[in-house]
Amino acid sequence: MNAPNHDAAVAPIAAAIGEPARARMLYCLIDGRARTSTELAIVAGITPSTASVHLHRLAGRRLVKVVPQGKHRYYTLDRPEVASALEALNVLAGAPAFAPSTPPALRAARTCYDHVAGTLGVALYDSLVARAWIRRSRSSDACVLTDGGVAALRDLGVDLDGARAARRRFAFACLDWSERRPHLGGALAAALLTLLRRRRWVDQDLDSRVLRVTTAGRRELGVRLGVT
Repeated sequence: MNAPNHDAAVAPIAAAIGEPARARMLYCLIDGRARTSTELAIVAGITPSTASVHLHRLAGRRLVKVVPQGKHRYYTLDRPEVASALEALNVLAGAPAFAPSTPPALRAARTCYDHVAGTLGVALYDSLVARAWIRRSRSSDACVLTDGGVAALRDLGVDLDGARAARRRFAFACLDWSERRPHLGGALAAALLTLLRRRRWVDQDLDSRVLRVTTAGRRELGVRLGVT
């Protein structure tokens, strides 16, 4: 009789997930990519204003969170536990897939201002995090270069002194508009792209932002950074 009253905590979360439009939006986010409220409204088959109301409720239950990026606001699942709960429920509800319409070459690798974006940019960021060369702040999008990262990137030939001297943000997680996951932005990312160009690991189209990984680049990125 003294068992904790779990239903008082669980019922509001279950109710938030259980509404069909909200469930469709949540399952759309389960792949880890971010979406705008407009995109989620289309997925859910509701108006943007109604989607905003639903997203506000989901955020209130810590099921989603907002990621500002420039003029846009993107939504992602709030934490890994939400994805785990949705996966457990996936035997009863399907998750719609997200298929960006970005041209393949532009999605694969491109410049975002002066740093690498697209699939390649996200892979580079993931590798830097996985190797503990950079560490993202828990409270913001800022990234810190670790001691191991300093040694490894200097050895690679990245101009860290020049990047630190630049009058701009040093490193941060920049949400990629085609992958909807972070790539590395800031002076450090610009210095990394400069290295990739200087080593001819990537070439850039003259009339577009498309980057093409060279044969040497595929080999060296794989060996040195684990990016394939």
